[in-house]
Amino acid sequence: MIITTDAQRQTLIEAGKRLGNVLRQLAKKVSPGVSTEELDDLAEELIRAGGDKPAFLGYTPEGASRAYPATLCVSINDEIVHGIPNEAPKVLKAGDIVSLDLGLVHNGIIVDSAITVPVAQVDPESLALIRKTDEALAAGIAAAKVGGHVGDISHAIEETYKGTGFSIVKVLGGHGVGELVHEEPFVPNYGKAGEGEELVEGMVLALEPIATTGKGSVVLAPDGYTYRTKDGSRAAHSEHTILIEKSGTRIITA
Repeated sequence: MIITTDAQRQTLIEAGKRLGNVLRQLAKKVSPGVSTEELDDLAEELIRAGGDKPAFLGYTPEGASRAYPATLCVSINDEIVHGIPNEAPKVLKAGDIVSLDLGLVHNGIIVDSAITVPVAQVDPESLALIRKTDEALAAGIAAAKVGGHVGDISHAIEETYKGTGFSIVKVLGGHGVGELVHEEPFVPNYGKAGEGEELVEGMVLALEPIATTGKGSVVLAPDGYTYRTKDGSRAAHSEHTILIEKSGTRIITA
């Protein structure tokens, strides 16, 4: 989406505030003994209480054979993204790491954000993976500037992981957002600075570095949505919707 009016801009900003608030409340709920279905129910309840709609519920991505059946994506440990929380619910346990990925529609504008949360005490490698993925997101945001290119974002994210032993999941990445859940351009989490589509004023992007403690190869589960690491290693995912402006890039879902 390209923001062209102040009304669109204000709606986008309000949508981001609302989604950020919902994700904060979901993160507080994450604890041993809580089920993925409980988290999904809470996400839908909080979104609808604000008069908004879940962006993922009933959405059919390109190539999918059915609509997504939940409000929230909950991906645990070796699940990378798009874990379905309500068809075969799982119970969180101490030591897990869990990605919460959520989209919200406010007055017709869609925002998208994700966080990876430790469940009680987790191992140092998992904590380092989460921390580095958050750093990669911050680096990607800092590289997103009017007149730059998608490759600038991709390169900044890739550089953050160099020397860490963690692997980028190359088949997944960020994307445009706003009018649809997924729009052009695709924003890889690796690449060369100066390459790719030009970044223009008003562009709305969802940046989402995704990495694993292992090799970074993926398999798609039989449910048609859940991506897992092929080697069983753990994955982390961090995402913000951003608005590129001449005065500086704004994090919409902070």
